[in-house]
Amino acid sequence: MSTVYDPLRLSAVSMDIMAANRDAPQGLVRRQQARLVLLLGAALKGSRLYRELLGADISARTPLPSLPVVTRCQLMERFDDWVTDPCLTLDGLRAFTADPSRIAEPWQGRYMVWESSGTSGQPGIFVQDAQAMAVYDALEALRRCAPRPMRRWLDPLCLSERIAFVGATSGHFASYVSVQRMRALNPWLAGSTRSFSIQVPTPELVTALNDFSPTVLATYPTAAALLADEAGSGALRIAPQEVWTGGETLSPAVRAYIERGLGCPVRNSYGASEFFTMGWECAHGHMHLNADWVILEPVDEHYRPVPAGQPSCSVLLTNLANTVQPLIRYDLGDQITLQPGRCGCGSPLPVMVVQGRHDDLLHMAGHDGRAVTLLPMALSTVLEDDAGVFDFHLRQQDEHTLVLRLPATGEAGQAAMARSCAALKAFAKAQGVPRLRVLQELGLPVPRGRSGKACRIVACAG
Repeated sequence: MSTVYDPLRLSAVSMDIMAANRDAPQGLVRRQQARLVLLLGAALKGSRLYRELLGADISARTPLPSLPVVTRCQLMERFDDWVTDPCLTLDGLRAFTADPSRIAEPWQGRYMVWESSGTSGQPGIFVQDAQAMAVYDALEALRRCAPRPMRRWLDPLCLSERIAFVGATSGHFASYVSVQRMRALNPWLAGSTRSFSIQVPTPELVTALNDFSPTVLATYPTAAALLADEAGSGALRIAPQEVWTGGETLSPAVRAYIERGLGCPVRNSYGASEFFTMGWECAHGHMHLNADWVILEPVDEHYRPVPAGQPSCSVLLTNLANTVQPLIRYDLGDQITLQPGRCGCGSPLPVMVVQGRHDDLLHMAGHDGRAVTLLPMALSTVLEDDAGVFDFHLRQQDEHTLVLRLPATGEAGQAAMARSCAALKAFAKAQGVPRLRVLQELGLPVPRGRSGKACRIVACAG
């Protein structure tokens, strides 16, 4: 199968990234501005939608904060006017992504295509040309920090590794498309890189992983925590050297739990369908933004800038690598905190803390019927830190009742449920919710979206 790959572009981008790694922060700003000019020029020339949105007074050198914010729904509704290549049509791409047999097949021989799961309320389709793929490939190859540097130096192509990707394999999702593309590009990896569906029954997944015996496990944090549970019970008998996580928020408690359960370090990254590889962890454990190729603007609920050191309500993404499907000040919906100053690792790239997508706020009845809001991050922390539970689904039934689902069974499951209920009630009481009722669901799987990501905290409808 042919795939979208240009070795000359990859070489040029790789050299630029290596130069940026040694540059000063001012050099990164110059790269940003030069690429932003090219992106705005391409959008004004080729995208009917962006010409309308930006207006006649906007030029390729207009400062970014002066440009309007766009949303996924807004762009998808005008998809054919949004893209800069007329061969890209929403109807054609929807038909393409509806066919699982065409996963990782290039569209028109020129574009990689993947879909989002719609966890933000609106599914999306994202198209990458050879330039964008060269940027993603180079960032993955040159910016991921390995805890085993000598092993990576001796084996840069991972030929001695057995890599297991555990995720959704039934759709054109970015991670799975990327794995299949790499297998097509590197036939020698086909036998040592395999994908496993997170949507099969856990015992079946465990058996398959035991048979494959991976040295590297790549998956979502919630799935890694589930597998750490299986390892703790003795069912999963693998000895990975590394776990690669991404796609969901990784809290310190979940990281520690995975590392204990699977007996190896966790390497976390930050990416999205809109830009595949936005951040990487350095040897100091800090997440660095690939600011030479993507701009993230932390904003409050009114899209006003949030200063460094303060968490955002959302973040606006500008993809400097993709001129075919321009993303300029796009409301990504993630919460991040840009940290002031430089990292001790010496990188000029800014450091950020990623909180990830919003779980739902739960509005409960407090004293005298007054509404009390329980924050999803606090609820997750209570269950992870106080109850030692990492794979769960918490659903609000009404203003007095939560439904807690744990996939665990037997005595261990009952004990975990008892700890969880006690921790939730104690937390709710301290927050002013004295009569919290927790309904229990044991032995049922945690709901996951089409992309395999777990749904953890959900408010009641209406």
